[in-house]
Amino acid sequence: GVGFAGCIEASGPAPSAVAGALGGVTGFWESGSIRVHPTGTVTVLTGAHSHGQGHDTTFRQIVADQLCVDPANIDISHGDTAVVPNGMGTYGSRSTSVGGSALVRSAEKIRSKMMKLAAHLLEADDADMVFDADNGNFHVKGSPDKAKAFGEIAFAAYTAHSLPEGMEPGLEEDCYYDPANFTFPNSAHIAQVGIDKETGEVTIEKYFAVDDVGNVINPMIVRGQVIGGIAQGVGQALWEEVRYDDQGQLITGSLLDYTMPRADGFPMIETSRQETPSPHNPLGVKGVGEMGTIASTPAIANAVMDALAPLGIKHIDMPLTAAKIYGAMAAANGGN
Repeated sequence: GVGFAGCIEASGPAPSAVAGALGGVTGFWESGSIRVHPTGTVTVLTGAHSHGQGHDTTFRQIVADQLCVDPANIDISHGDTAVVPNGMGTYGSRSTSVGGSALVRSAEKIRSKMMKLAAHLLEADDADMVFDADNGNFHVKGSPDKAKAFGEIAFAAYTAHSLPEGMEPGLEEDCYYDPANFTFPNSAHIAQVGIDKETGEVTIEKYFAVDDVGNVINPMIVRGQVIGGIAQGVGQALWEEVRYDDQGQLITGSLLDYTMPRADGFPMIETSRQETPSPHNPLGVKGVGEMGTIASTPAIANAVMDALAPLGIKHIDMPLTAAKIYGAMAAANGGN
């Protein structure tokens, strides 16, 4: 049988004012701080906590791109309330669209201060300065040889020997980014399954997924999140079930009894993507963490029911276990 599923998700929750109007107890903003040290190394503080999604890599790439510094010279700190001022955490596929955007805004403030300091040091007008993202320096427009390197400006900001009037020493900026709107990632997934007539066992023969999660910062991380989500969604469709006996005792309380998806239950999952930038954040990204989970469950369920359609079977409650499918096939065949 073949099953199709398409979905669209409102992710990276909406502006805090909308949250309040809907009865939310807090806002949906996220904090991001960037501290450039005198040595030119960078410390990033984010309120979006990582627990396996790859935030360290993604946020490091964002800041490296914004400031044109070596990613190896960037340190990411999250989850430490002793140093991170505030944060809303990780949920709703929001970390990059909201937390990453906060870092973009902080980086823009850093660049702006560095531009003014470079202009002062080069005795040029602010309007005549250019940030050269290819070389990581600030130079006078039309005179690339009249430039100050990133590290030079960072050091000058802390020695404070020659600062523009009114500029404070140091190089650290914060942002509390409140999203302008949800982002709307979308997916189209196709699954092909086979069913063993003797046992009711489902075999996933092919699986194709196309997702639009906006601009992609790290393709490997995005693909990993999509495939991980697909595995979770397939687990819901075929295997995972919380069961109780007649006395209300949980009988699937351990991994010996609760069936989790395993690698040997899957073919090689083929993924592709469309990149339609979101207009609602400076990175043009959309949520990705939940997309595989949303589409895969109905894709697999539809494929199983398509395979059973010739027998007149129209519905089986999930999970679509071998025992349930075998029983449905036997009932459709007059108990044989």
